[in-house]
Amino acid sequence: MSDTNLFQEFPEVSTKEWKQKIQVDLKGADYNEALVWESLEGINVKPFYNQDDLKDIHSYSMPSDHKWHIGQAIYVADPIKANSKALEILKKGVESLVFTIPEESIDFEKLLSGIDKTGVVLYFNFEFLALEPTKKLVSLLSKEKAKAYLNIDIIGNLAKEGNWFYNLEKDHDIFTELVSLGTSDISIIGVDLSLYQNAGANMVQQLAYGLAHANEYLDHFINSKKIEAHLPITFKVAVGSNYFFEIAKIKALRWLWNSLASEYGISGECHIMAQPSKRNKTLYDYNVNMLRTTSESMSAVLGGADTVSNSAYDAIYHKDNAFGERIARNQLLLLKEEGYFSDAAQFTDGAYYIESVTHQLAEKALSLFKQVEKSGGFLENLKKGNIQQKIKESAEKEQQLFDAGKIVSLGTNKYQNPQDRMKDDLELYPFVKTKARKTIIEPIIEKRLAEATEQKRLNDE
Repeated sequence: MSDTNLFQEFPEVSTKEWKQKIQVDLKGADYNEALVWESLEGINVKPFYNQDDLKDIHSYSMPSDHKWHIGQAIYVADPIKANSKALEILKKGVESLVFTIPEESIDFEKLLSGIDKTGVVLYFNFEFLALEPTKKLVSLLSKEKAKAYLNIDIIGNLAKEGNWFYNLEKDHDIFTELVSLGTSDISIIGVDLSLYQNAGANMVQQLAYGLAHANEYLDHFINSKKIEAHLPITFKVAVGSNYFFEIAKIKALRWLWNSLASEYGISGECHIMAQPSKRNKTLYDYNVNMLRTTSESMSAVLGGADTVSNSAYDAIYHKDNAFGERIARNQLLLLKEEGYFSDAAQFTDGAYYIESVTHQLAEKALSLFKQVEKSGGFLENLKKGNIQQKIKESAEKEQQLFDAGKIVSLGTNKYQNPQDRMKDDLELYPFVKTKARKTIIEPIIEKRLAEATEQKRLNDE
């Protein structure tokens, strides 16, 4: 288009001229107070952006051949039933399977029987840490030339549960041996950023803590001669409803990873698996959750996630059901096939607003990452409770804005339907579960913004 000279007859408009025009239209109101707002990350968002905002800043562009996959989660209580479900949904457009493995005795041959392992991307989330069953899985995957991500994350388990699987030494010994099994097609290490988002961390914290979390693993293997075989690290990311910021967050994550990896002499992109946030999902007026997950899935795609695994609109209170899963799957299919989002990762390249926010998020996250490293690293700060405290402070700030109606949740803190009744529909407990147990550190607890409001409404039914 630059060769057509379509816009030569129009004079350029400077930033100063734009501001002057806006100030006239404001009729005396203060520009900064009326139109500039501050995000939870401390970023001032302006009413307009132009090429001046990209001067002297770096940007990160996705590879032109980047593709994303439609994922769906399956909880493997019974490997035969899980296999049957996997084969069924693969016929309906799913391209990646995300298996949650609850126990060591799962028969992986039965689970993966009949699945085209060269054509389907496989993800595993283990609720245990064990050498022998994982070895058997890796052996099976290697024979079938499968592309798989095992997402083993011992520090993530410590952060979430407050305890190691066994203890620090044994966890690291098993983890080290498991990582040695990694190949170019089978990635072992995972870093779960979704925990921080779902607990209320702002985006700068999510990025900085995720980077520091990953750095613990890189530092642990710095003397390993096989470190290249352990990559890429897989980041699991939860995506919230701040549409453009979430796009920028994922772009900034790749940028930050490349910066960190280069310090270790590592080449290669990280791998990102994205899913909608739990934090803004609601029990009442639950159909609005479909709008939220659609927006969040779009952010994930435009940000450059490798796989997007959507969640059902009723996931917080219903057990798995075919209808909710079909809707969630079809949201992604519509985006990819009907919305022409199949090659969408480059759509945001050069967008003034998104590029500016990406740069600011990356700069702020890098600064916080350096602070964490200077004070002993992620694990040390986790043990001292510093990470937990900072996330709590961010979560409380967000909660106050929600309670005051400044963060709007339709059907919950705005435009409630007093006729809604949910007490008889609860198949799952949708609130933070409290169970007294001994932990070596304070766990990071996921909590939805609407929980207190919903508990009151349930009691009033």
